[in-house]
Amino acid sequence: MPTVLGIAALTFAAWLIWGPEPRLAYAITNAVAVLIIACPCALGLATPMSVMVGIGRGAQMGVLIRNAEAIEKLAQLNTLAVDKTGTLTEGRPKLIQILPANEFSDAELLRLAASVEQSSEHPLAHAVVVAARKRQLPLQSPVDFESTTAGGVAGTIGGRRVAVGRPDFLREIVGTDISALESMAAPHQTEGATAILVAIAGQPAGVLTIADPVKATTPEALAKLRRLGVRVLMLTGDNSRTAEAVARKLGIRDFQAGVTPDDKHERVNRLKAAGRIVGMAGDGINDAPALAAADVGFAMGTGTDIAMESAGVTLMKGDLMGIVRAIRLSRAMMRNIRQNLIFAFGYNALGIPVAAGVLYPFFGVLLSPIIAGAAMSLSSVSVIANALRLRKARL
Repeated sequence: MPTVLGIAALTFAAWLIWGPEPRLAYAITNAVAVLIIACPCALGLATPMSVMVGIGRGAQMGVLIRNAEAIEKLAQLNTLAVDKTGTLTEGRPKLIQILPANEFSDAELLRLAASVEQSSEHPLAHAVVVAARKRQLPLQSPVDFESTTAGGVAGTIGGRRVAVGRPDFLREIVGTDISALESMAAPHQTEGATAILVAIAGQPAGVLTIADPVKATTPEALAKLRRLGVRVLMLTGDNSRTAEAVARKLGIRDFQAGVTPDDKHERVNRLKAAGRIVGMAGDGINDAPALAAADVGFAMGTGTDIAMESAGVTLMKGDLMGIVRAIRLSRAMMRNIRQNLIFAFGYNALGIPVAAGVLYPFFGVLLSPIIAGAAMSLSSVSVIANALRLRKARL
């Protein structure tokens, strides 16, 4: 703006001093032409038009982008941390096996575990409860219920304390040796199943194994992310055997098992401190801190509300192909913004000298303010038309 005002003042002065008669008329006309042709409408439209059209295009594909900052970071994304359950997998786990111990029956083990789990919102807990209800087992509401994030749940059922969850959680709650349960669970974990341990009245009671199939689109999405130059790592609260089995199946070399929400948050921050542009994909309450800490958080639309509130991007279809589309869209948007800025600046760089009258000494050509006004409008049209091309972008 100061530059254009200065050029207009110099144009006025030059025509007033050296121009032909009527000098004042030429000076005013050409100074006004400079001001009109340099009107920064195209510059003002260059970025918001691309952002608006791009966000609309993303919404058509089920990719909801919350803000423009997420777009810029998405285009630069080079590292993606993903949760396992509900992100790589379908998030609809099913109970596949009941392994009782210490003379507990299958039905009793499942009934007591489901009675406690019905107060939890975790997908694994839901799988246990669904299995119990299919068997029409009578469930009771737990007394003194407690839940430890990424650990497990415990409650009193019929006077007996029931704890369900990870080994560390059971050791802390029950204070008993559960190595026998861990040995029972190990073969199933190496096959990719998730095992949750159960203790009843201070005794190891058994193991429930749960399977959560990998989403059909996950392998293709991971391959495309690698081709886009994105390094993928898996962060899961599951045990190392299960995590290794899933990572091996999907070709993920970098993974970390047994992580808590704080661990995920810390890992994301470490990657950012190392200079990486980090995305985090997850669907649960446990993922919310890491989603908020990442440069770009991706929440599965099939997940929890708090995950979607913490993320910059929500994937309504709930699979990783949405991230592929989001990255391609953001890169197309950034290219489009740069093109628009080139149009706008290039137009001013060519138009201002012509409006100032540099062609008059050689060709006798002057630019009328009316023509300058039309040209200024056309520059805005060119920016808008270029931004609208994003609606047809192949993603």
